[in-house]
Amino acid sequence: MASEKIDSALLRYIVAQGFQPGDRLPALDDLSLELKISVGKLREQLEVARALGLVDVRTRSGIRLEEYTFMPAVRFSLLYALAIDPTQFDAFNMLRNRVEAAFWHDAVARLTPEDHDHLRELVSKAWAKLNGHPIRIPQPEHRDLHLTIFGRLQNPFVKGLLEAYWEAYEAVGLSVFSDYRYLREVWTYHEKIVDAIVAGDSEEGYNLLVKHTALLRNRESTHPHAVPERPIADAALFADIS
Repeated sequence: MASEKIDSALLRYIVAQGFQPGDRLPALDDLSLELKISVGKLREQLEVARALGLVDVRTRSGIRLEEYTFMPAVRFSLLYALAIDPTQFDAFNMLRNRVEAAFWHDAVARLTPEDHDHLRELVSKAWAKLNGHPIRIPQPEHRDLHLTIFGRLQNPFVKGLLEAYWEAYEAVGLSVFSDYRYLREVWTYHEKIVDAIVAGDSEEGYNLLVKHTALLRNRESTHPHAVPERPIADAALFADIS
């Protein structure tokens, strides 16, 4: 069983007891007696579980199990990798591009009319920032637009990877270092992508997404940590995984 491979008595106990998100776990003193492990050792395991986003620990409410999400584990490891070598962003960026492309059609098919309205609103807000005085970088809208498109996928691993990407994007400074021409080009593509989604033309949206992935190359010479984003060459590359 997979639980036997978990190197944490606390997490094995959670699985064995069948706890569900929102359930409150016993106090550490009680767990120490039941599991025959020191409180100090349990605290170490609890801190790992909290760093992975598996539990929430508060003074008054105690330890509660959280809904599973993949993002904290990816984020923790990814930010460490970028701290060692910021150019590792390129490798993760290529992974993100291929994940978005592979799951594009499924993700778009799940979007609701309310999601369509929200995407249009994000585009409108972004243009208002870009055309305003002073000009503002629409980074929150950029992140929200991409995550909204893939937000209804029933796959925590895909969503976790995509959410972690935006943490990395901000960590290497790409959210604050943008030239105006680049931003307008990006949001022109975003607007066309949203128009295609709303029109029910998933294939056109996909083609625009593929072209959109090449835009980060325009920033290579002006940002010390930005590495060119390689475009997805052909939809056939994903025939075996889409």
